[in-house]
Amino acid sequence: MGLVTSKELKTKQVRVLMLGLEDAGKSTLLYKLKFSNSEFLTASTIGFNVEMLQHDKRVSLTVWDVGGQYKMRQLWPFYFQDTDGLVFVVDSADKKRIEDSRKEFERALKHECLKGIPVVVMANKQDLNGALSAEEITKCFHLRRCCSDRDWYVQPCCAKTGEGLRAAFNVLISHVLQKEMTL
Repeated sequence: MGLVTSKELKTKQVRVLMLGLEDAGKSTLLYKLKFSNSEFLTASTIGFNVEMLQHDKRVSLTVWDVGGQYKMRQLWPFYFQDTDGLVFVVDSADKKRIEDSRKEFERALKHECLKGIPVVVMANKQDLNGALSAEEITKCFHLRRCCSDRDWYVQPCCAKTGEGLRAAFNVLISHVLQKEMTL
């Protein structure tokens, strides 16, 4: 049995950016992920929230949840640098704003700092009647076309109950680690 070097014991630090329109459920998702069994209320994020999460023994996450109001969206590019993975949260039940959400998503993906990084689209609020399915979100967002240069996944979820959150982050981390191995 060989010696384990300190380099092998290091935890991989992964920077995740969480974007989406206001009221999509980004902060609820973040705090449900961090405090899984707790009940809490969130308000619209003015600015950003940032949390450190231990994913497993090998990976720790720094998750940046940036406000989705129109004025904040203009500032999103200031958060793009050094991002390893993008989580884009969509209110699947808000069909009136799905096109606005898609446009903001595509605008973010075009930025040089986000080129080729893995993406998970969280189809949130699946507990509400009429919520679009993961396949419907895939079609509405033209994901096969606009994400053809990167790994991507759509995860149906409910931030309130936590359903789908761990699975989404497992997929994102897997894609981030795979991308790193190919560099």
